[in-house]
Order: sequence, then C-alpha cells, then structure tokens
Amino acid sequence: MRELKVDLGERSYPIYIGSGLLEEAGDYIQKHGISVKSSLLVITDEKVAPHYLDTLLTSLKTAGYTVASAVVPSGETSKSLKVYEEMMTSAIEAKLDRSSAILALGGGVVGDLAGFVAATYMRGIKFVQIPTTILAHDSSVGGKVAINHPLAKNMIGAFHQPELVLYDVNTLLTLPRREVSAGLAEMVKHGLIRDAEFAHWCEENADQLLALDKDILAYGLLKGCAIKAEIVSQDEQENGIRAILNLGHTIGHAIEAIAGYGEFLHGEAISIGMVGSAKLGVMRGADVSLYEDTKRMLKAIGLPTALPGHLSSEDIMSAMMHDKKFREGHMVFIIPTAIGEVTIAKDVRTEDVRLVLEELKKEV
Repeated sequence: MRELKVDLGERSYPIYIGSGLLEEAGDYIQKHGISVKSSLLVITDEKVAPHYLDTLLTSLKTAGYTVASAVVPSGETSKSLKVYEEMMTSAIEAKLDRSSAILALGGGVVGDLAGFVAATYMRGIKFVQIPTTILAHDSSVGGKVAINHPLAKNMIGAFHQPELVLYDVNTLLTLPRREVSAGLAEMVKHGLIRDAEFAHWCEENADQLLALDKDILAYGLLKGCAIKAEIVSQDEQENGIRAILNLGHTIGHAIEAIAGYGEFLHGEAISIGMVGSAKLGVMRGADVSLYEDTKRMLKAIGLPTALPGHLSSEDIMSAMMHDKKFREGHMVFIIPTAIGEVTIAKDVRTEDVRLVLEELKKEV
C-alpha cells in the first residue's frame, strides 16, 4: 500500500493506493474520524455495483456502520439535475445527518455526482472517494465536484474535498479495454503538463498499462496522483496554476456536450482536445515535434486523435463559449510549449481555434 497526501492545511487528506483496500474500507474510514453513530450512504452505478458493492457494504457493517446504498445508471448522463434530486431523496430517506458521510464507489461520474450531493446536503457533509476506474485517479483528487447542464459540462458544482481517497487497484481489473484507454488519457496528461519523463514512461509502458499489469499500473497511478496533489496543494480553487490540469479540456468538454454525453468517453474527448492544444502550441511557436509526440503518445494507449467529421465546428465553438474557462470575452486555453511544459493563454483567437477544429477533422 502506498500513501500520498494532499496538503491543504486543515482540509488535508490522504490518498491510499494498493490491492485489497476495499475489504478494509470500514477500518480506514473509521480511522479518519467518520462517526459510527451516524448513517452512511454509498452511491455507485449499475456497472460497479454487481462487482464491488457487497464487499464494501460488508466491510462497513463489520466496522459498525449503518449504511444505505443507491445505484445510478452508468455514464455521463447520471450527472444530471434529475439524478441529483434522486440522490438527495436517497440521502434524506437514509436519515443522513451532519455527522454522516457519502461514499462514492465508482468512476469519475459517480465521484462528481456523489461529491456534489455531499457538498450540498445540509450545506455540506463529509464524503469519501473510492475510485474504481483509471480515469478517476484524476477526478477523485482535488475536490472538484459537479453535475452537468445540457448546455455545458460541470457547470453546476462546488469545491468540496474528500476525507480520504481509497484506491483499490484490484477494482480496475474488470474494466473494459475502452475504459482503460480513456482513463490513461488523464495519466498521460499529467506527464504532458508537468513531467516529460513520466509522459515518455507512459508511452514506453503502454502495453503493460493496457494489460493492467498491477505493478506498472500502481506506479502510474501513484505518479499521476502525486502530480495532481502537488498542483492542488498550491491552488485549491483554481485561481492560478491549477488551471493547467485542464489541458485538452476546453475542446474536450465541448465535444462531450454537443455529442450528448454519450458518444465519447471523457478521456477520448480529452485526447482529441490535447492534440488540438498541441496544434495551437505549434501555431504559437512551439516545435512541430510537440504535436507529433503528443499524438503518438495518445495513439500508443489506444486513444482517438481526430475529430469526427459529423460534429459541427460551429457547434463546438458555441459550446466552448459556455465553458467555465471562457472569461471576459476571451477563450482561455492551456497551451503546451514542450512535452512536460504548458502555459495558461488568455488571448487565444477564435479564428485559430476554428482552424484547429477543421484540422482535427483531417487527422488519421
């Protein structure tokens, strides 16, 4: 078992990464001061529940907790106001009080949804992240929780830090290949923004990562979480450097929104966005190898790098105008300058972005 710390003063919390942690969840949660006198609610989805819900519930009940569970449909469509209301109803029916906690058992969708329920129930109660996807090594760390509006992804949200992150790598072994690739997009992203050596390591170990080699995967998750934890510790509420974690997300979120939160997995859309950002980097003076290396690294882990022709560039542009990173009439992009280095650009011209979208449709 490996342990990291997100250093946020009084809101600091640990990230535990290892095998078999789900069976010990009750002990870990009790160790971190979550009262056994108050009820817990586990929120999970219909794909994760058959594999891991009973194990978690057994561990919690063995530790003395009274616990209820709620299962939502899998996929981005569960980050909706309708499902949010249903989870609020579940929390009330479970008689959660101010000392209760909500546990997010699942991927990024479940973590975002459950975290937002926890952030707003009784004006905020504790929650715990128990990620079961590779993608969630990014979303489970940092306290960003949200649901979607039909016009824009993550537009309704809060900053609400978990009490701990409990990452059992055994839960990753049942992931479909497509979700493995999509999750690795965020791992590569951490290298692209902060650590060129790690970005190249991801490419060199792509086959082992895709095969879910436990040792290789655990190292990659540890490194990715460490990079994010270090950035979040400097800038909890994204007033500065934390924005670099959004590499590829301006285009990626827009792709997800106009495609109806179903055609693309998050990591797939972000992959296309990162290629687009690399193209913008080259347009602004970076060496062309930046684009070539970025594209090759993402292809190595099975990710798309081209924008499908049926998606309207104008619709994507419109969706980007609704994005949280659109400020004071200007498009804000995280632009790579080299592998492992990025800059926050607040003066990106819309005509350049439109050109990049058209070029992305020509990718092979």
